[in-house]
Amino acid sequence: MAQIVLLHSAYGLRPAVHQAADRLRAAGHRVHTPDLYDGRTFDTVEEGMAYKEELTNDELLRRAVTAAAPLLAPVNGTTPPPDGLVYAGFSLGGALAQNLALADEQAKGLLLLHGTSDIRDDAATSIPVQLHVAEPDPFESEDWLNAWYLRMRKAGADVEVHRYRGAGHIFTDPELPDYDAEAAEQTWAAALDFLAELDG
Repeated sequence: MAQIVLLHSAYGLRPAVHQAADRLRAAGHRVHTPDLYDGRTFDTVEEGMAYKEELTNDELLRRAVTAAAPLLAPVNGTTPPPDGLVYAGFSLGGALAQNLALADEQAKGLLLLHGTSDIRDDAATSIPVQLHVAEPDPFESEDWLNAWYLRMRKAGADVEVHRYRGAGHIFTDPELPDYDAEAAEQTWAAALDFLAELDG
């Protein structure tokens, strides 16, 4: 059983995030879905990105760190939790999850859905990473993904990339135009296998 922090996209904490969390819980995992937007959700990526810019990346990262911090606190004030967290996220949430995972020496894994983030030159990690991304993706260009992969490998991560030709950007959300049912099912099957291997 993994303990997972699942971060929402620029659209906010939409029903699809709760559905994903329920799917992961059904497989036996503990899943936390912090709301970084204080209850606000958006119907278009433009509206969501505008609100994200209003909040700023630094504030969103601060909120994500604050949400994860209690899960990293010592149990009963004596010992740290026995297992590290798995960080996961959708698009913007994936970028935030990556930043949290690379800053957490006890991180157990990183599951990225539709989004990545830049990587510092001095980053070092040995965590398993699984990325699911559309091909092509308007927010994750081929050049960017190739550079991201090489830098993540250089940092020491064990990286696995799944690409879905013809799918939209956030193809796992049934309520968005990007949705691709076949790609979504393939994603969740691979993600559940990935999480199971972390427990193995």
